[in-house]
Amino acid sequence: MPDFKQNYFQRRTKHKGPRSNKRIISAEVQVISSDGQNLGILNTQEAIMIAKNEGLDLIEIAQNAKPPVCKIMDMGKYKYDAQKKANKAKKKQKKIEIKEIKLRPVTEIHDYTFKIKNAQKFLSKGDKVKFTIKFKGRELQHSNLGDELMQKIKTDMEKLGKVELQPRFDGKQMIMIIQPI
Repeated sequence: MPDFKQNYFQRRTKHKGPRSNKRIISAEVQVISSDGQNLGILNTQEAIMIAKNEGLDLIEIAQNAKPPVCKIMDMGKYKYDAQKKANKAKKKQKKIEIKEIKLRPVTEIHDYTFKIKNAQKFLSKGDKVKFTIKFKGRELQHSNLGDELMQKIKTDMEKLGKVELQPRFDGKQMIMIIQPI
């Protein structure tokens, strides 16, 4: 009885990566040799024997093809090359961040120019910029000040970015997002 429970509750791990050797399901496969030569369509068992004689593995490259395409190569080398390729692709990706700049409707000119310069720097690096104008107390009654400030920001940012999200109210604050051109 203990044997049954041990096997029943044992975890089954899924194999990662392509199928190789005995895990190949198809009866016939298109085989490519280790030096890149096309050996044609062979019986799967025969192809595995050829790979074993060379001291290598039979790896399924294109499983959706009819018949599946397999290559004779070392599994460790294949996984290493795939990892290198994935790392190279990951390095080339550019993650776009959203930088937030907070203002008030009564922000002074010097503070405004300083924040606009920072926003231009962010846009030139390729990041999006979210402008937030926060209203306090009775400032909310003078929302036209926020509209004017947003229009001024739009005109100052025309050269480096375009408006992705038009200015709108979100509670007690006004939000606008600008993305790089």
